[in-house]
Amino acid sequence: MKLIQSQIRNIKTGENCEIIEPVNLYDCTLGRNVFIGPFVEIQKGVKVGENSRISSHSFVCELVTIGKDCFVGHGVNFVNDLFREGSRGGSIENWKETFIHDKVMIGSGSTILPVNVCSGCVIGAGSVVTKDLNEKGVYAGNPAKLIRKL
Repeated sequence: MKLIQSQIRNIKTGENCEIIEPVNLYDCTLGRNVFIGPFVEIQKGVKVGENSRISSHSFVCELVTIGKDCFVGHGVNFVNDLFREGSRGGSIENWKETFIHDKVMIGSGSTILPVNVCSGCVIGAGSVVTKDLNEKGVYAGNPAKLIRKL
């Protein structure tokens, strides 16, 4: 049996970050005043902007950028591999990027595929975001659709 302990390794943080263990954070960058709840994994190369909050049990994979003043609810999962050929992409060259711009709120239990989400969007709990959200508004459902403009 191979046992790998949860860890915080090689991260860059701004002032006043708060991290509640246990977590897996490695090779990522957290801006100032970022909060990371327990049971969160943030992978290599991820950037989280200042004043953002990632709630417990969320998974943020490689190739994700989260802007300033964002909120990520409990149990939110980001995806970078779309299994386009019916199998795993295998390496970063086959994965896609996700950009969450400033002041975005993502409800608990949502899944975010490789997309671009414009500033000021609200994503309802349990939503599955499969396409770019280019208009500031409230989105919900599977797949997430614009419910109302903000």
